Amino acid sequence: MIKGCLITFVERIDIQRIMNRTTIEDALFPGCPIRNILSRFGDKWSLLVIYTLDKQNRAVRFKELQREISDISQKMLTVTLRTLEEDGLVTRTVYPEVPPRVEYLLTERAKSLLPHINALIGWALENMDAIMSDRKTAVGKE
Repeated sequence: MIKGCLITFVERIDIQRIMNRTTIEDALFPGCPIRNILSRFGDKWSLLVIYTLDKQNRAVRFKELQREISDISQKMLTVTLRTLEEDGLVTRTVYPEVPPRVEYLLTERAKSLLPHINALIGWALENMDAIMSDRKTAVGKE
């Protein structure tokens, strides 16, 4: 197996879901913000990429992002960045150099989302122990 080509089943499902770029809006529920907006960046990888770019507070190269999020595959990071770029949350700047240099930066739209992401992370931190305990209890009952 080629290094970096091993992806998990969950990543494969995420890639299939995210890579369907022909769907601009949900046909059955065109006015639903959850199906049409939140689902595009509400996955594990998109939130981690947004959080990581915010943490860096500057333009970041692809490999640097990949090092920061060490458990993401190259393909999944590429798909995630493209999706975030399509939705106007990330800008991608390509410099005409050899080798090519590509940098990613959060847009103002993404920055306006950060307080909400940070609030969600805060909620997760406050409730993590209780949720993990409930999961263990639920698994023990099966």
